[in-house]
Amino acid sequence: MSETPSAPPTYTPPPGGGSYTPPPPPPPPPAGGGTAPGGDRTLMIVLAYLGILCLIPLLTKKDDPEVQWHAKNGLAFAIADVVVCIALGIIGAVASRIVFAGCGMSIVWCLVSLGILAVHVIAIVKGVNGQRFRLPVISDFADKM
Repeated sequence: MSETPSAPPTYTPPPGGGSYTPPPPPPPPPAGGGTAPGGDRTLMIVLAYLGILCLIPLLTKKDDPEVQWHAKNGLAFAIADVVVCIALGIIGAVASRIVFAGCGMSIVWCLVSLGILAVHVIAIVKGVNGQRFRLPVISDFADKM
């Protein structure tokens, strides 16, 4: 077997006399998405608004300021939920002594519970989409924590 040196490949410029420009590199992945390393950010934001489960992201993701904000806001929401439930329980106990007020309080309790659920769902959806949902008094309280 004889080895003959092969000629190096010759470069021919593209028609029109221009030079070759390589295509641009692909864009980097979006920052803050759930696909980055440690991609449990979305899960942590969802947990932040599920009552006592807000303690999980609050205690485990101390290096992520966005998750911390949502966890503190979720904790403030949970505290407000408990306060509202206690207030409605006291009002309901007093109202149960009045003839038809007990039925009215059960309707109020149901409507308030649906409102609380709606606030939590809105907060989760906005948090997953990279936005913040602020309730005036509750979020101000969370910012002070």
